[in-house]
Amino acid sequence: MVNENGEVTSSLQYSGSRPARRNFEFGRTYVVRPKGKHQATVVWLHGLGDNGSSWSQLLENLPLPNIKWICPTAPTRPVALLGGFPCTAWSDVGEISEDSPDDWEGLDASAAHIANLLSTEPADVKVAIGGFSMGAATALYSATCAALGQYGNGNAYPINLRAVVGLSGWLPGSRSLRSKVEGSHEAARRAASLPIFLCHGTSDDVVPYNYGEKSAHSLNTAGFRNLIFKSYEG
Repeated sequence: MVNENGEVTSSLQYSGSRPARRNFEFGRTYVVRPKGKHQATVVWLHGLGDNGSSWSQLLENLPLPNIKWICPTAPTRPVALLGGFPCTAWSDVGEISEDSPDDWEGLDASAAHIANLLSTEPADVKVAIGGFSMGAATALYSATCAALGQYGNGNAYPINLRAVVGLSGWLPGSRSLRSKVEGSHEAARRAASLPIFLCHGTSDDVVPYNYGEKSAHSLNTAGFRNLIFKSYEG
């Protein structure tokens, strides 16, 4: 539901293919409407502990008049990385590492919430997902769901995703991605055609640069051929 301030409020009870173990209450969503002809809609995802408002204010000032930006706010939940302290997070994370176990239930809930936000966009509008840090990780997870045609729980992924952008992020589920994509001709076709743009600062002290680099490599070897990885000094 969008109010007069261009804000959307929503909650999602995530059940997947099994009885729900957790309810995820998503925060407020902020919408930046296009100033010109509406040609694309991008859901933009904030980082750990942030919210949709701060990014919507930044995106509003970009000289991109044909894009509608949707900036949701993640649920507030205990985060293992912070010793169980509750803050806004798209999923739980114990450490920012490719060896850290992934919170599949949280990732699926967030990916489903994002897809739901895009589900009512006009058919002639291209839809994309982008994000920063944990938001980038969630955007990349959505990219893998789009290629595989399903969430981690097996439910169908409903969106024809046209592009993904990740700033200073990492790839959840990188270890098993290649075998999943290679197991389906359709998944391999979708992976090869999905444009992904990743960038990372070489001196990132929160999400190390090599995680971004490894994520790009994992995506590429899994068949995501339409991928650009750009590094920034500092």
